[in-house]
Amino acid sequence: MARQPQVQHTSPPPEPATTTGGPALQESGGILTIDLGAIVANYKMLHARVTPGECAAVVKGDAYGCGIDQVTTALTRAGCQTFFVAHLAEARRVRAIAREAVIYVLNGFSSAAGQGFVDTYARPVINSLVELAEWDHFVAATGFAGSAALHVDTGMNRLGLTIEEAAAIAAHIRSESHHIALLMSHLSCADRPDHPLNDQQIRQFREIRSLFRGISSSLANSSGIFLDASTYCDMVRPGIALYGGNPMPGKPNPMKPVIELKAHILQVRNLAKGAAVGYGATWTAKRDSRIAVIAAGYADGVSRAAAITEGAKPREVLVAGKRCRMVGRISMDLTALDVTDLPVSAVRRDQMVTLVGEGLSLDEVAAQAGTISYEVLTSLGHRFHRVWKA
Repeated sequence: MARQPQVQHTSPPPEPATTTGGPALQESGGILTIDLGAIVANYKMLHARVTPGECAAVVKGDAYGCGIDQVTTALTRAGCQTFFVAHLAEARRVRAIAREAVIYVLNGFSSAAGQGFVDTYARPVINSLVELAEWDHFVAATGFAGSAALHVDTGMNRLGLTIEEAAAIAAHIRSESHHIALLMSHLSCADRPDHPLNDQQIRQFREIRSLFRGISSSLANSSGIFLDASTYCDMVRPGIALYGGNPMPGKPNPMKPVIELKAHILQVRNLAKGAAVGYGATWTAKRDSRIAVIAAGYADGVSRAAAITEGAKPREVLVAGKRCRMVGRISMDLTALDVTDLPVSAVRRDQMVTLVGEGLSLDEVAAQAGTISYEVLTSLGHRFHRVWKA
C-alpha cells in the first residue's frame, strides 16, 4: 500500500487562552461561547475508553457548529491524528491546520474532484462500486499515492456498498493496489442499546471484516462507543459526544458541556390580559403580563418548528437565573419571553439571557424544541459574537 509522503512537521504557534470571532459583541444579538478545553477533555476521555484503539474526530458541519478551524487546532494539539469531514472543502480547512493528519471525506469520490484529493492529500470514503471504479481509474491514470476507505452498509441504508458487493470484491481488493486503508460501517441505532439492529450490524460487520484481513476497521460512532467493546474495532469516530451531546439518551451525560449561548434583551414591555404576542397571535396573555423580547430568532438557530401556544410544552430560557417560557411564534430575529413572575428590577434592557448553559443543557434545549442536539448546534447562526476558550 502506498504511503503518504512525509510532510515536514510544523508546530502551530501557541494560541492565546481566548480567541474571538464573528461580529463585535455590541453589534451582535448575543454571545456564543465554545469551551475548547471541554472538547479536548471529552476527546481524551473517549480515547482512554477505547485504548489501544485509535480515537478519530468528526469535524464536519463546521465541527458541529463549533468552528472547524478552532476545534481542529485544539484536537491536533491534544494528539488527534485522524479527522472525518463530509466534503472536500472541509478537508482543505482541516489540512491547513493538521498538516500530518489523516483526513477522510465521508461523502465519497468523484473523478471531477480528483485533483482536490491530491491537493489536500485527503482520503475518500468509497460508497459504491461506481465510486470504486472511478477511484481505481483515477489512481491508475495519475499515479496518486493516496489511500481510501471502503464503506459497507450493514443496515443504515444510506451510503455504502451492500454486504454482497463487499464480499464479492474482497479478494480482489486484497490482491490489487486499491490503496484501501480502512473498512468502515455506521451504526444506525446505537443510541438505543436494546434495539435488535445493533447486534445485527455488529455481527455483519464482524463477518465482512474477516474477508478484509490486514485492513483497519471502524464501526463505532459516539453512541456506539458506549454500547460495548465489540464496536471499537481499530478506530472509533465520535462526533456529537465531543461537543457535549449525550451519547446515552435517558442516562446521565458523561460528556462535559461545550457551549453557552446568551442573547440580549432588546425591550421589556407590559402586556394587558387578552393581548396576543407574535405572528398569528398564537399565544394570548391570561393575565396582565410582562414580556422581554430578545435578539435571537430562527436565523440564529432558535427553532421555529412550532408556534408556542398557551398550554403547550414549555420552551425555556434563563433570565436572571430563573427559567422563563418563550411565548408566541419565533421570528427571524426575535423571541418573546414571559417574565411576569420575575421582579421588575431583575429584567432590563441590554441584559443577557441564557439559551443554552447554566444548567439548561444542550439536550434539554433540543428536546424542548422537538429536535436533537446535532441540529441545535449546526443551526447556530453566525450573527452571534463568538468566543473560544482554550
